[in-house]
Amino acid sequence: MENYTSLKISQLAEEDRPREKLLLKGKAALSDAELIAILIGSGTPSVSAVDLSRYILASVNYDLGALARMSIQDLKKFKGIGEAKAISIVSALELGRRRKESEPIRKPKITCSRDVYELMKSELMDESVEHFYLLLLSRSNQVIKKHPISKGGTAGTVVDSKLVFKVALEHLAQSLILVHNHPSGSLSPSEQDKKLTERLVKVGRELDLPVLDHVIFTDTGYFSFADEALL
Repeated sequence: MENYTSLKISQLAEEDRPREKLLLKGKAALSDAELIAILIGSGTPSVSAVDLSRYILASVNYDLGALARMSIQDLKKFKGIGEAKAISIVSALELGRRRKESEPIRKPKITCSRDVYELMKSELMDESVEHFYLLLLSRSNQVIKKHPISKGGTAGTVVDSKLVFKVALEHLAQSLILVHNHPSGSLSPSEQDKKLTERLVKVGRELDLPVLDHVIFTDTGYFSFADEALL
């Protein structure tokens, strides 16, 4: 190891430096050694971080599982790897292990207005003032996010059309559903509800971001503009 030499990272072409390569080509373009080199940051005066990482990987026959089983003390045996760098490697591999073990969160899928009502109970049940929410949906109608837009009084809340579509576009939604509650318990849409829905549906068509429904939520039931063919 004492006689092991290599080019310094600063001497490499910009597209071959690990950090710059990641920015230019994406994380998948980097080798295991280059990813580890980003973690450790620097090598020794005679060995670059990339080559030091290759040397470490070679010691475990390029087996990331075996590398993950190495302790901080094991890693510190390599010249150029102190405690801080060893901790970085161990921490990154532990995160990878946890990521592999974690179950992906299954996003709810909207198939009908009843799904919307059930999904919004945790936000709107027993509320004494009006709240207006967006359900942002993927192409397959899975819920990307429940997003609150406004909160008002017992008789209504103000909704900014520009904000509605700004939020939807920022989250790359493919469609959306409007939801607001009536604390009075009335299932009938007001004239303001009808005009707002008409306006947002029109804007959504122009943006190719369709409004699939507007659901009025009450503690005892709901009203769906889509079910009543009012969209």
